[in-house]
Amino acid sequence: MKKIKASIHLYLHYISINIRSMMQYKTSFFLTTAGQFLVSFNVFLGIFFMFRRFHSVEGFSYSEVLLGFSIILLEYSIAEMFVRGFDCFAGIVRFGEFDRIIVRPQNEILQVLGNKFELTRIGRMFQAVIMFVYGIAKSEITWSFSKVITVLFMLIGGISVFSGLFLIYAALCFFTLDGLEFMNVFTDGAREFGKYPVGIYGEKILLFATFIIPYALIQYYPLLYLLDRRTSALYIFLPLLACLFLIPSMLLWKFGVRHYTSSGS
Repeated sequence: MKKIKASIHLYLHYISINIRSMMQYKTSFFLTTAGQFLVSFNVFLGIFFMFRRFHSVEGFSYSEVLLGFSIILLEYSIAEMFVRGFDCFAGIVRFGEFDRIIVRPQNEILQVLGNKFELTRIGRMFQAVIMFVYGIAKSEITWSFSKVITVLFMLIGGISVFSGLFLIYAALCFFTLDGLEFMNVFTDGAREFGKYPVGIYGEKILLFATFIIPYALIQYYPLLYLLDRRTSALYIFLPLLACLFLIPSMLLWKFGVRHYTSSGS
């Protein structure tokens, strides 16, 4: 227990250092935050103009689509904020900085997490919250304790899935010494495909998003429960199953650490 408390304290200290560093350039921080908000706003406009022509997509209304998109955008933004260190991991390996990390007494994952904390992603989170509130107001959802818990589980599961993807990206860098851009298909791409409920893309995509990379567990299925299109209590807990995605991600990371040899820099 003491070790866990010490690790949490150290991670919070890392975050504090990153925030103080960013606040040395306040203008840059606020402009970057505003830029993150505007990028997400462009996606919102795309959905808006699409629904100016079509009243629904596969039975989902404008507000329902916004609700699903806002949740996945919020999940992605929180994960990117706290797990940004893995997204920048290619440089750590390429320049030999991981050599120093593995000889330190603290856990490697904790040190990589603390290497980068992207507070500017709060701009994207703010956009997601606005869309979420609008989606709730217009979808006329009858809220209950179970639905509140469902949203909470969606956030937990979504953060876990995107964190796992960033961890896989970092683990592959042990073997390539560089970032693999195709991984953006599963991170940034998921944010883009998440503009609409995953089920509208067809049965094969839904199967992939259920059993391979569980996007559907953190968006589509629980969204059906929120909208009263499914009533089974199983849909409440499906997002928590998505947390299991962290297991293979962690195993790949451990495999990479065991087989790591210095980049030679």
